[in-house]
Amino acid sequence: MIDAFVRGLAISLLLIFSVGPVIFTIIKQSVNHGRRGGFSFIAGVWLSDIIWVVLSNSFSEAVKSLLDFKVPIGIAGSLFLIGMGIFFAFIKKVTPKEVPVEIAGDVITPAGKKKTNYFAIFTSGFLINTLNPAVIAFWVATAVSLSADFNFHQRIIIFVTCLAVNMLADMGKVLGAGSLGKKLSDRNILLINRISGFLYLIFGLVILSGIVYTLIKH
Repeated sequence: MIDAFVRGLAISLLLIFSVGPVIFTIIKQSVNHGRRGGFSFIAGVWLSDIIWVVLSNSFSEAVKSLLDFKVPIGIAGSLFLIGMGIFFAFIKKVTPKEVPVEIAGDVITPAGKKKTNYFAIFTSGFLINTLNPAVIAFWVATAVSLSADFNFHQRIIIFVTCLAVNMLADMGKVLGAGSLGKKLSDRNILLINRISGFLYLIFGLVILSGIVYTLIKH
C-alpha cells in the first residue's frame, strides 16, 4: 500500500510541474472571472482526467485503440487551441471593473455587467483536457505500465492519490491567481489574456506541426 501511495504521489508531481495549456488557462480564468471561474475550469479538467483514468484502467485495450486515431484527435485539439488563441489574443475585450455600491447595508452590483457563463468555462476545461492527445497517451501509458507490477486495488490507490494531490495543487493555483486578479488593473488583465492567447497558438501550432511532420515522414 505504501509503494502504491508513493507511486501515485510521484505521478502527481509530474502533472503538477508539467507545462501545458491547462496551467495557463487556470491562471487566466481565475484572473478574469475570480475563484468561481477558476474552479469551474478545473472542475472540467478534473472530470476529463477522471474519465480517462477510469477508461484506461477498466477498458485499457479499447482506450489503447484510440491511439490509432491520435492524428484526428490531435488535429481537433490543435485547431481548438488555435481558435482559442486567436480569440484571446486578438478578439476578446476586457470589461472594465465595476465597483459594487453599498446602499442601506446591501451591496448592489452596477447594472449592465455581463453575467459569467460558468458552464461554458467548465466545458472549455473539459474539452482542452479531453482533446489533448498527450493527456490520452499519458493516462493510457501509465495504466498499462502499472498493470504489470500492481493489482487492481493498488492501482486504485495510485490513481486516487495522483488525482487528489493534483486537485489540491489546482485549487492552490486558483486561489493564488484569484487573489492576484483582484489587485490587477484592466490593462494587466488584458495583457494576461493576450499572453495566454499567444501561448494557446504556440501549443496548437506545435501539436499541428508535429502531426503534419509525422504524416509527411510516413
